[in-house]
Amino acid sequence: MIKPILLIRRRFASIRWRTRVTLWAAATLAGLLVVMFARLADLALMQFAQQAAARPWLPFIYTPLIGMFVVWMTSRFFTGAQGSGIPQVIAATRLAHQGKPVNKLVSLRLAFAKIGLGTLALTGGFSAGREGPSVQVAASIMHFFHRYLPNARIIRPEDLILAGGAAGIAAAFNTPLAGVAFAVEELGRKLETRTSGVLLSTIILSGMVAIALQGNYNYFGHFDVQQANLDIVVPVLAIGIGCGLMGGLFSRMLLWPQRYRRFVVWQWRRLHPVWFAGGCGLIVAILGWLSGGMSFGSGYGITSQIIVSDVGLPWHAPITRFLATVVTYFSGIPGGIFAPSLAVGAAVGANVAEFFTLAAQPIIALCMVGFLAAVTQSPITSAIIVMEMIDSHGMVISLMAVALIAKAVSARMGPELYQQLARGFLQSEGSGAAAQKANT
Repeated sequence: MIKPILLIRRRFASIRWRTRVTLWAAATLAGLLVVMFARLADLALMQFAQQAAARPWLPFIYTPLIGMFVVWMTSRFFTGAQGSGIPQVIAATRLAHQGKPVNKLVSLRLAFAKIGLGTLALTGGFSAGREGPSVQVAASIMHFFHRYLPNARIIRPEDLILAGGAAGIAAAFNTPLAGVAFAVEELGRKLETRTSGVLLSTIILSGMVAIALQGNYNYFGHFDVQQANLDIVVPVLAIGIGCGLMGGLFSRMLLWPQRYRRFVVWQWRRLHPVWFAGGCGLIVAILGWLSGGMSFGSGYGITSQIIVSDVGLPWHAPITRFLATVVTYFSGIPGGIFAPSLAVGAAVGANVAEFFTLAAQPIIALCMVGFLAAVTQSPITSAIIVMEMIDSHGMVISLMAVALIAKAVSARMGPELYQQLARGFLQSEGSGAAAQKANT
């Protein structure tokens, strides 16, 4: 009697260890790919900046052409790799929970396509980030490894997709706590007991891989903010409302193709996506020329300069970055909006601080949080991302307050961006399944 019990215990112990090793391998690979994507994106941005500086006419030719090629590749061979990637992960968790296939939204093939095509788009100067795509990349890796678990019923596919998405944010921003917050706010909305352990271990290991390869860096640099006092109350309220309105408008604009499908522009985009991408690329080039190159790329470089050296910006910097990011999203290239949104917020903060002769860095930090929270309607994640860059615990309450105010204002203007975009993917998957069933 004792011998069978020992054998059963050894069997379960073996399954647990094999499960852990599989998850650790998946989390390590996810972290490696996110870091590789980060380095490729940096090289792409640097290459474009050098070429555009030497040949100012180049973006007017190269940006439309690269946009057309990337969208042609995406629509022809890698459907599901377009856009941010976060809506695809949200939709995939819901489909997986229903027992439906998710390979059109998260897969190893899409992960490498997202990295390759996203990097290629950045060589054209499109205003896109790598953070949202990193979510889809990491979620795809974790989902791929589900088939290698010794007992697939121990961890559900949606749990691994959720964990991978959170790990992608953690590794991209080097903020593990932001990964957990993002999983709760956006991807899963709740954590079950058996999910939380997988989530935390995946985030920690992916974060460790990112830190080991890139160092314990701050994403946009480091703020040196003095202790805040009661004088910041009025700016907090004003910035929360102002950024809430701007971010709400930004979010509504990104939802135009989904909400007004019959509008002639969006109908033409569905019929001619490649030519539409070329037109968007030309607009991005024009905006870059008008802004003196400030609206090109993810905004990482100029935002880092604002934070580190307190560089002033022209009045049009937030507007051109805002419009370039919207047009980039409309083009259909693989690219996210996290970094560009933070760049818009930083540019707004720099202009506000200069106009009202206020201390620049606290205002920039508040505007970055406010605009990102309004766009994503994820206030905790937004606050944590910027908190990691601030050397002052006295601003924590101010950042949270701005994030919550901006989110409340944005929520009055429209639905949550990523959740609404995810519904579009769910509807397309549902219509595709219905059509296939009718044909059979």
